[in-house]
Amino acid sequence: MKKITLYRPVGLKELQLIVGSNFKAFPPRLEWQPIFYPVMNEEYACEIALKWNTKDEFSGYCGFVTAFDMNKQFLEKYEVQNVGGEIHDELWVPAEELKVFNKNIIGEIRITKTFLGIEFISPPNELINELITKTIVK
Repeated sequence: MKKITLYRPVGLKELQLIVGSNFKAFPPRLEWQPIFYPVMNEEYACEIALKWNTKDEFSGYCGFVTAFDMNKQFLEKYEVQNVGGEIHDELWVPAEELKVFNKNIIGEIRITKTFLGIEFISPPNELINELITKTIVK
């Protein structure tokens, strides 16, 4: 089995839900979010986390880059979408397929980088704060 690593930039609320799943699943999409879009490289995930999440109140003014492994064969049903520049490749997973997608994650979802915005306020959660401390990009 050939594995591929995907990345997903998330805000604080989504990270808390990932932690609540024991790092095994991404939370269901909200009713106004028709797709789940993991990205194909860490550079693009960092760009989103830094430029979008750190300025977004809904994201808690912080962005986390998650990485996770999947079976390459399972992912072949999702076409890679380029949404801008050379590094802006992502998969578009219909929201209704996210449960099955999550079941195909190999191992755990990992936090690789943390970006904090100016308005970030540390949450009262020791595990989240420990993750922030270990992965913060200054």
